[in-house]
Amino acid sequence: MKPLIKIDFVSDVACPWCAVGFGNLELAMHAMQDVADFSVHFRTFQLNPQMPLGGQDAMEHLTQKYGLSLEQVQANQAQIRARALEAGFRFHPEGRKRVYNTFNSHRLLYWAAHEYDLAKQAVLKKELLNTYFCLAVSLDDPQNVLDAVIRAGLSESRARDILNSDEFTEEVNAEEAFYKNMGIQSVPSMIVNEKYLLQGAQGHESLMSAFGQLIQSSI
Repeated sequence: MKPLIKIDFVSDVACPWCAVGFGNLELAMHAMQDVADFSVHFRTFQLNPQMPLGGQDAMEHLTQKYGLSLEQVQANQAQIRARALEAGFRFHPEGRKRVYNTFNSHRLLYWAAHEYDLAKQAVLKKELLNTYFCLAVSLDDPQNVLDAVIRAGLSESRARDILNSDEFTEEVNAEEAFYKNMGIQSVPSMIVNEKYLLQGAQGHESLMSAFGQLIQSSI
């Protein structure tokens, strides 16, 4: 019987390195499918919880947040696009246009995990990342988010009802607070088997090595 590796993947859909980390995790899990089973639960983290409706120009936001020049930010973004492509995400060549609040996306991810299953949640997570980074459209537009729900094969009408209400607000806030109280201050962060913490966009080979060591230690 193959061992089960449980992963709580703490991340945001507006985090490019989270997309890279997700893609690399998929590569690692696929390569190790014959030696281990995996259960991945995407958990809430908001990079910009105070961002108002309409968002902020992405370049303006990044230069202000990191104290870098426009040229430095553009160079960093080009590097991230290259890493994302290696991980299976073809980011829009012109980059994301604005930075948005992602709370509604997290409410839908919570819904997918609890009313469907973790596999469906993972599909929705990928589609929301594609919406923001590959299509480079607004996460404030409910139809863009609903289109991701449709592509993920989930109920559009149920998702619309959630977006038009405050359903799962308390649950998502509680989940985010739980992981922040654990000390999670940056994403992506992966908590493996509720015991080991892997931070940053780990390469798939590094993940395979970590999972291999975990399997060996459990034998």
